[in-house]
Parts: sequence; structure tokens; C-alpha cells
Amino acid sequence: MPNPQKFSGPWISCDGDGNYGRPEVIRQPKASTKVEGVSRRGLLVGASMASLAWASRGTALAGFTVSEEKKDNVLIVIFLRGGADGMSVLVPFFEDQYYKIRPNIAITERQSIKLDDKFGLHPAFDPIKPLIEEKKLLAIHAVGSFDQTRSHFEAMSAMERGLANDGAGPASGWLGRYLAASARPDHTPLRAVAFGSTMPDAFRGGLNAIGLNSIADYRLNGSDAERKELVQRLRKLCAEGDDAASEAGRSTLAVLESVQNLKMSTDLEARGIKYPETGLGQGLKETATLMRSGIGMEVAFLNMGGWDTHVTQGSTAGWMPGLLGELGTALGAFAKDLGPLLDKATIVVKSEFGRRAYENGGLGTDHGRAGAMLVMGGGIKKPGVYADWPGLKPDELEGPGDLRVTTDYRSVLKEILAKRHGFNDGGEVFPSFKGATSNFLS
Repeated sequence: MPNPQKFSGPWISCDGDGNYGRPEVIRQPKASTKVEGVSRRGLLVGASMASLAWASRGTALAGFTVSEEKKDNVLIVIFLRGGADGMSVLVPFFEDQYYKIRPNIAITERQSIKLDDKFGLHPAFDPIKPLIEEKKLLAIHAVGSFDQTRSHFEAMSAMERGLANDGAGPASGWLGRYLAASARPDHTPLRAVAFGSTMPDAFRGGLNAIGLNSIADYRLNGSDAERKELVQRLRKLCAEGDDAASEAGRSTLAVLESVQNLKMSTDLEARGIKYPETGLGQGLKETATLMRSGIGMEVAFLNMGGWDTHVTQGSTAGWMPGLLGELGTALGAFAKDLGPLLDKATIVVKSEFGRRAYENGGLGTDHGRAGAMLVMGGGIKKPGVYADWPGLKPDELEGPGDLRVTTDYRSVLKEILAKRHGFNDGGEVFPSFKGATSNFLS
């Protein structure tokens, strides 16, 4: 186990990546990686070019379960690492027991953004009210995996691998398996993008997936003259071949040229859009740029850490509301930035588990089981709230005091792939999942 004493000050959080300390410490971005003076940025394109032959080979699964219908929808996954408290995200204000077991951190019905007569969003989600009014938001409660360890590492591994728990099953990630099973020769090298310093395990085993700190990372290194000369040589190398590697090389060069010409929006302020100056905010800003470019991105993956609220969690002010405010502001800016293009997006916000139903002695919550999931964007057939609510009374909770999981997170993800991406999973992506899809989407 990582050493909790590696940071000065009191230990009050673990982020699920092996970092312990105050939230403002553990959420600092990691330094960029360099190898013998060569920057990570300079290695990215070289690695992509070297893997073209493999990427173009496809897989035995390709074309076996994929619908022939081509779609240009984009799946955006936002992983809240650290175990976000589902009952702060989606408040069960109808439950008297909720206020009994959380006397200091509960949100009242009046404070919440009501979605129906039982549940409301935390008031920090005010920036996404337009999505509620446009019926482009679905909130799902009592959702999760069936991991019983309440360990960040094991619960995240289970969810990123697309399994019920972190046990037997494929080592690859659920998105990696989807990308491999649905690969086509015309897919762009930027088909799947993870914004951040590390590639998520959910992409493990995938084709046409890349990790970026920013769009600027996807370029050839060197001076303008050096890049121009290298592009000319690569273009000549790939120009005449009709093999898969040459075709993939030409595709990569075309994407490089497109990315080089990409321009971030300069009219955001004029349109009343302000992204938070955070990893999530800037990642969503660049996701919007890639979507508008028509460059062929199909999946974007973003992380937001710091959700391990063991102490001083807060209700309408404090640690948790601050996190939710950052999330809500980023989502609101993203939706407004996309405009009509939001209909082509499916945004999924999820966490590895929820928190203990009872508040603890430190006015926080400990690791629990069920949490909440948000789905936003186009194609939502049943907006509002879905909750197969298990109850909060002592005999309704799962020991030692957790909200029970009544909705398998995979039922939602599987339906998104089917209805928004034309992929009918025959067990390739979620091999151990035998349940029905959620039927939330049109």
C-alpha cells in the first residue's frame, strides 16, 4: 500500500491512483514524462506510425457483431475517481431516513434541483439546468458493479475491464474490446482519445486509441523545416502502396495535417462560455474542438479525481460541493459549446463506487457500494430519473451500511454502444454480463 506519510499535513484522502494527502495536493497534474531528453510529445506520433501495421490488421471479431449502419455519434466517458457520493449527486429527498443518517451533510428538497417527486440534483449542478429542460439528461441511482472489496483499485479495475468484479475475466478494457471488435480500415488514428497523463485501463487492448495531454501533443516534433521534411518523406513512403500499412500511414498523415490546422474556438467568451481552468474543463474544451472538426473521433475518456470525501464532505458548501461545482460548470460549458452538435454526443459520468449511507464522525462518508450515474446528450428516451430504489432503513442496506446496487452499470453502457454506435455486443465487450440492457435510449 502506498505510504500515506509522503505528503505533509493530515491524511484525509486517497485518489485511487496511489496518491494520498490533501485534496489540493493529490489533484495536482503530474509532470510530463521525458526519456533521455526526448519529450513524451515527441514520441507520440512515432509510436503511432510504428503501430500502423498492427492497427490495420483488425481482429477476428471485426464485422461479426457490428451493425452495418455507420454513425458519427461520440461517447464521452468521465470517470470520477475516488468514489463519488451518489446521494450528494442525486439527492433522495423523499426519504426521511436520509436526513436521520446524514444530519450534517444532507441536501434538502428545496435546495436540490428537482427532477421528479423523489430525487433532485445537487444545487451545484445549476449550469446543466438547460439539459434538464431540453430533456437531455438521465440520472440513474443505486447503480454500480458487484465488487465487494470497497477498494478503489479493485473497484476501478472491475469497472474499466467491464466486469461484475475484479476477478476472472479478460485483462483488456471494455472500450478496448469495443474498439478492437468494431475496427474498420477507414477509422482515424484519433478514433479514441484519452485526455490526461496516463492511458486508462478501459482502453487496454484497443485499436486506434491514443492518450494526450492536449491536442497539441499530436504532432511531429522538431522545427517547422524538420517536420516538413519528415512529412514529405513519410508521404513518399506511403504514397504508392496499396497494403494496409500504407493506407493507415496516409490516414495518419491526413489526421496530422488536420490537427495542425485545428483552431480552438476564439468566440467562447462572446458566447458566454467559460470552461474551468482544470484538467476536466480543458479536456472537454478540446473534446468539443475535435467533435467540431469532423476528424473521426468516436470515444473520449476523461478523469476527475479527488472524490474520496472521508472528512468534511459538506452539503451546500465545502469539499463535495466544490467538486460538483467544477463538474457542473465544465459540463454546462461543454453542452453550450457544442450547441446542436450535443445531439451527436452521449456523455456518461460514473464512479467506481458510491459512499456509505451514514455520515461518519468526521462529517464525511466512507467507501460504500451503490452510487449514481449521469447520462447526457442526444437520444435519451426516458429523461429524468431511473431508480430501482432499495431503501435506506437498516434492514434495507447492505452491510456494513451501504446503499444496495440494483442496476448493473453495464446495462447502461451496453445500450449506449448498441443504440448510439450500432454495435450489437454478442459478449465480446461485456463477456460475463447476462442481463438485459436498460432501454433508456431511443
